[in-house]
Parts: sequence; C-alpha cells; structure tokens
Amino acid sequence: MQIIGFVVLGLAAGVLAGLAGIGGGIIIVPLLVFVFGFTQHMAQGTSLAVLIPPVGLLAMLKYYKAGEVNLKAAALIAAGLLLGSVFGAKFALDLPQATLKKVFGVILLLASLRYLLVK
Repeated sequence: MQIIGFVVLGLAAGVLAGLAGIGGGIIIVPLLVFVFGFTQHMAQGTSLAVLIPPVGLLAMLKYYKAGEVNLKAAALIAAGLLLGSVFGAKFALDLPQATLKKVFGVILLLASLRYLLVK
C-alpha cells in the first residue's frame, strides 16, 4: 500500500509543480515526514533524489513552448543549485533532527507569509 501512497504523493507533487512551480521542498518533504514517518534527513534526501532529471523536463517544455522560460537564468540558477546543494546537504546532515525540522519550518513559514502578505 505504501507504493501506491508514494505514487499518489508524486502525482500530487507533479500537479503542484506544474501548476505553481513547487514540489519537493514544500510538498514531498512534509508528507514524507508526517504521513510516511520518514526522518527529516531521510525526507530531504529522498526529495533531492526525486529532483534528478528528467522529472521536470516535460512540464518545463510546456512552459517553454508558451514562452515562459528564461533558459539563461535557468542555467545559471542550476549551476548555483549544483554547488549550493552540496554545501546545504553537508550542513543539514550535521544538524540534529529537531533543529533541521525547525529550520525547514521557518523557511516554509517565511515563504508562506511572503506570498500571503504581498500584493
């Protein structure tokens, strides 16, 4: 039954990724922790594994065909993401579970407030 749950989670994250440009961090990680019982570290590591291309390729192509992708910006962000994710993963793995959950929660809260309070 857990297999079906993972597929449904992926489907929901995929729909939200295509709809709102969100996915792993905001959808997959909390559900892996609270629904599937993963540790915060395991959830974050699993979410990062999901990001391995070509997961977003087909959705990105839809946006690209609509003229809504800046390839130069995407390439530069990807380069920074590649390097930054290595340092971020090292830092996260050195944190205790409780601290990592709080850091994650603060990031989600700040992102939520930003979207709710900005016109």
